[in-house]
Amino acid sequence: MATMESLIGLVNRIQRACTVLGDYGGDDNAFSSLWEALPSVAVVGGQSSGKSSVLESIVGIVTRRPLVLQLNKTEDGSQEYAEFLHLPKQRFTDFSVVRKEIQDETDRITGKTKQISPVPIHLSIYSPKVVNLTLIDLPGLTKVAVEGQPESIVQDIEAMVHSYVEKPNCIILAISPANQDIATSDAIRHCREVDPTGERTFGVLTKLDLMDKGTNALDVLEGSSYRLQHPWVGIVNRSQADINKNVDMIVARRKEREYFATSPDYGHLANKMGSEYLAKLLSKSLESVIRARIPSITSTINKSIDELESELDHLGRPIGVDAGAQLYTILELCRAFDRIFKEHLDGGRPGGDRIYGVFDNQLPAALRKLPFDRHLSLQNVKRVVSEADGYQPHLIAPEQGYRRLIESALNYFRGPAEASADAVHFVLKELVRKSIAETQELRRFPSLQAELAGAANEALERFRVESKKTALRLVDMESSYLTVDFFRRLPQEVDNGGNPASSTVDRYSEMHFRRIGSNVFSYVGMVSETLKSTIPKAVVHCQVREAKHSLLNHFYTLIGKKEGKQLSQLLDEDPTLMERRQQCAKRLELYKAARDEVDSVSWAR
Repeated sequence: MATMESLIGLVNRIQRACTVLGDYGGDDNAFSSLWEALPSVAVVGGQSSGKSSVLESIVGIVTRRPLVLQLNKTEDGSQEYAEFLHLPKQRFTDFSVVRKEIQDETDRITGKTKQISPVPIHLSIYSPKVVNLTLIDLPGLTKVAVEGQPESIVQDIEAMVHSYVEKPNCIILAISPANQDIATSDAIRHCREVDPTGERTFGVLTKLDLMDKGTNALDVLEGSSYRLQHPWVGIVNRSQADINKNVDMIVARRKEREYFATSPDYGHLANKMGSEYLAKLLSKSLESVIRARIPSITSTINKSIDELESELDHLGRPIGVDAGAQLYTILELCRAFDRIFKEHLDGGRPGGDRIYGVFDNQLPAALRKLPFDRHLSLQNVKRVVSEADGYQPHLIAPEQGYRRLIESALNYFRGPAEASADAVHFVLKELVRKSIAETQELRRFPSLQAELAGAANEALERFRVESKKTALRLVDMESSYLTVDFFRRLPQEVDNGGNPASSTVDRYSEMHFRRIGSNVFSYVGMVSETLKSTIPKAVVHCQVREAKHSLLNHFYTLIGKKEGKQLSQLLDEDPTLMERRQQCAKRLELYKAARDEVDSVSWAR
């Protein structure tokens, strides 16, 4: 069965992990859920109520910021020391220095004013004279603002205190001075608002030794004046003279015990009074809360661990340091990129359809815009035919004129052929860029991304050059050999007697040249339809197909020749991602440590 000390110590250790977790970023909701699942004790009281005096055995200071005190019981005879979360691994053995550091740290946030701050100071105390307990000392409640404080100070403090004590797992230690009317107690008023049933409230009466002679606080301590579910506890703090003389806390506690034991008013309650009894009472209550919250704490921790494991998988695990492991990692990253690139081409991801758009829209549009109307105008046809005839006009059909008109017309197809190769090239480059961006594993390595992009683009440039050569070769092939059957099927000009025209006048008539232009236009149209089908085939074969099957072949060869140092340079991670992974790994370590702490404590039901 788990002991009270082990249970409370467990929560203390998890709370320390929580406070560190806050410095490592991540999911604020997960952090808040774990923190709120843990029980704590908040100390509430008005200014000058003796609130901080209850804690003076630890630090003895009035706070303007929440002070999270994590008390850790150590073995008898061990040295007392304190540690601040904001000063890791720095131990304080002089508690006057601790008090000064609290003041200095407060001033760093609020300035040297009397303003308050909701940002807590985390202080861990290790001592054989304490019990395992976490206390949150809150700024004292006040009714008016003093010089140097904003007018809203009253509401600000109320809101800050409320934010801590409203949590259902928070045990409230309500401090009230015995020499004031309990009905006016700021602490009790605030507790009544957040804990109307009093299940979480422990009442503490301070300054019993300062009451007027002939008066006592038995009506409160015995519950007849204001009843709580838990018994009231009376405290006798060190006097100012004791503080000035640095009276040891062991001596102060002995004096407190003697006061109650010899008091004619409180002697019958002596075994239920004093700071030592209060600490044990709080520990016992805290133990019952912990037992009830353990399943919820475990569930919250396990959920956070699963989320962090998933995030680390997303960010990528650390890589090996030897050349073989690094080469393997690089090849795996390249394959991941190549897989996504192929998905874009094959339609598993968007983008590949833009290549079809080049052939279905851009190429036909470019072919339609070719200036054949100007090239085959009456004036230009007449000029070309006349120049082809030379000094002797053609007798029947101007074959040389036809050839010159056709060959010069077909030359216009070179532009759309090259443009198609360029357009597909730019689509492929964009798909490479998108694929690199979408390869989650690559995000860790900016140098490898750049190297991979450069190698892929170099390969695409080689494919584009070959694609252009092939597409232009198709155009040249059309120019190299004209389809004779096309012209044999053309109707021939005839004279009035039904014979082919032979007069010089007919051969130089406007109708004659228009017919030549029309015939050439028909032939060019036929070639255009052919190229509209063959150019895409050439471009896909030389660019798309090659990119799909051999985009990184040359890169793989180069990578295989690199030395270990060169491979390491390719795997230098983005510093932002490295920091994010380190934070994630640290948070995971802390959550796992918290889970181990829970698992290490067994208890009976």
